[in-house]
Amino acid sequence: MLVHPQFNPIAIDFSRFGVPIAVHWYGLTYLVAFALFMWLARVRVSNAPYAGLGWTRRDVEDLLFYGVLGVVIGGRLGYVLFYKPEYYAGHPLEAFAVWKGGMSFHGGLLGVVGAMALFAHLRQRPFLEVADVVAPCVPTGLAAGRIGNFINGELWGRAADPSLPWAMVFPQAGDRIPRHPSQLYQFALEGLLLFVLLWWFARRPRPTGMVSGAFLLGYGVLRFIAEYFREPDAFLGLQWLGLSRGQWLCVPMVVAGVALMRWAARRPVVAGR
Repeated sequence: MLVHPQFNPIAIDFSRFGVPIAVHWYGLTYLVAFALFMWLARVRVSNAPYAGLGWTRRDVEDLLFYGVLGVVIGGRLGYVLFYKPEYYAGHPLEAFAVWKGGMSFHGGLLGVVGAMALFAHLRQRPFLEVADVVAPCVPTGLAAGRIGNFINGELWGRAADPSLPWAMVFPQAGDRIPRHPSQLYQFALEGLLLFVLLWWFARRPRPTGMVSGAFLLGYGVLRFIAEYFREPDAFLGLQWLGLSRGQWLCVPMVVAGVALMRWAARRPVVAGR
């Protein structure tokens, strides 16, 4: 049985040099996520069919800017509305206290969808074309975020059999119960595995919307599975049918992904001009 290493959440502390600035590991994982997106998206738009559709590096840079805003704003609003609406209704100003933590992937996804819609409108591009560029570049960012969760010792897993070789005690949980390191499960599933599958699937031109649908379906299924090993939020617990809030939020993703892929299958394959 393992014990969480209790990493210092501060990666770089400039106070020793007289500068009151500290860089947290979680902030660095966000930077890694954005850098990976920039690199992968540039690869995407430099190849068929997007190179023939007029995509440029400047488009990727602008898309990243909109996406960052969508992640931060949507992620925070999603946490406020999906997980603690009653609390924030009574403490509305705390909704802006992002430094205290509290972000939702599903809210961040909705924020990114809004950012992509705005980008598509401003550039006069089909929304699903933009989404298909973005989708395969997202899982590596999710993987980076889960590493940040593990370093912080947060979002730990459910109780595990003590004989499990990688069962881990998280002192932050306030007990000595061996648990699943679910952050690492999510890193492997919705991060690395989803990236490999999507990148492989998107390596050839597909009908518009097909890659986006595959992302929704793939993430929804893999996150649903991972939630069986993740400890539900204490203030929510398990809900109807013994499922967590995260699992219920994945259901519409899976439905939308299947519907979008079926719709896209009736469309012609995208070809550059």
